[in-house]
Amino acid sequence: MAWTASGLYVANIIDVFDTTQLAIDLDLETHKGALYLDALTPDFSANVSYSATSEASGTGYTAGGEELTSTVFTEAVAGSAVFDAADLAWASSTIEDAMGLIVYAEALAANNLIVGIDFVTAVSTTSGTLTVQFTAAASGGIFNFDLTP
Repeated sequence: MAWTASGLYVANIIDVFDTTQLAIDLDLETHKGALYLDALTPDFSANVSYSATSEASGTGYTAGGEELTSTVFTEAVAGSAVFDAADLAWASSTIEDAMGLIVYAEALAANNLIVGIDFVTAVSTTSGTLTVQFTAAASGGIFNFDLTP
C-alpha cells in the first residue's frame, strides 16, 4: 500500500455538482490539511471522510492537521478556476516520513475530503519546520479546473 498519485476525491466533488449539493465552500478558512504516511493508499473514488488511520504524528503535530488560511477559489487564469491557500507549516516539529497531505472540509459533519497531495518522497523533520508549499494561484494553486478545454 502506498501513495501513487495526487487527486480530488471524486465522490465528494460529484456531490457538489449533483442534486446532493454538498456544501464544500472553498473560500472557508476552516478546511484542514493533515499529513499522512506511506501506509495510506488514497482511494480517490471511494474515500469520502477524514480518518486518522495512517496519519502522521510527532512533536509539533496535532492529529487532524492544520487549518488552511488565506483560502481562495477564483479565476486566476482566464478560463481556469483555482483553489489556493497560504502554505502550511509545522514549526519546531519532529515528524517522520510524511508522504502526503489530505485537505478536508472540517466544517462539514462528515469532514468531507477534498484533495490528496502525494509528496512523491517522504519528508521528515527533527526539531525543525515542515512546510507544505502550494503553487501560486496563477500557476495552478492547490488544484485547478480548466473550464475551457
